[in-house]
Amino acid sequence: MEYTPNLRKKYSDQIVSNLKGNYKSVMQVPKLVKICLNQGLGSASSDKKQIEAAQQEMTMITGQKALITKATKDISNFKLRKGMPVGVMVTLRGDKMYEFLERFITSTLPRVRDFQGLEVKGFDGRGNFTMGIKEQIAFPEISIDKISKITGMDITFVTDTNSNEDALILLKEFGLPFKDETSRKDERKAQIKQKDQEERRQLEEEAKQEMLGEVSEEDISSQDSEEISKDNQDDSLESEKDNNQDLSEETDKSESL
Repeated sequence: MEYTPNLRKKYSDQIVSNLKGNYKSVMQVPKLVKICLNQGLGSASSDKKQIEAAQQEMTMITGQKALITKATKDISNFKLRKGMPVGVMVTLRGDKMYEFLERFITSTLPRVRDFQGLEVKGFDGRGNFTMGIKEQIAFPEISIDKISKITGMDITFVTDTNSNEDALILLKEFGLPFKDETSRKDERKAQIKQKDQEERRQLEEEAKQEMLGEVSEEDISSQDSEEISKDNQDDSLESEKDNNQDLSEETDKSESL
């Protein structure tokens, strides 16, 4: 018996039968054509040891010898000359593609730090999906003790369809864990509602505090006015008493005379 990868069997036995109802012909069902892995070295392009290490790591990850990519023109700002190595890349097709995809779904993605699902924004409008891996140590083939530098890479899944929706359905059938857009929208709406409620509560509390402050100021002003009126009354009473005493003294003097 010939060896066939598990995902290739799954595609021919399950995925085609699940998706053929959406198309007029079975031949219209989208296929996964190739998987491209690309790693740029940046400032390490002048270090031969780093280039060789990146090539070996990419070869171990994919099971196929990595190709060193070279600059196509001179760029003085980056101190780059035409023909200098700038990265490594691998293009997988056939059985190696399906084997890598199975290892990627079952072993690599669960090891990615803080992984919460793949973003749907990675589609390019022509049915191809691109995602990034920030650390190559997420691949179980790479030993963390043997690497000299942590580097990332881009992975592109190329399909034969020009529709993002069809490609998304195909990749989901293969088992790639995409984020649910509806749940994200609901979470976003809930967060917005919570913020609005908190802002309303703060505004209500500020308004209450302002009202209490105005009431207290009015009480203080009324108390002050009452005290002032009392003082005025006392002063008027004292002045009347003084006037009465003066008058009584004058009358006594006049009578004595």
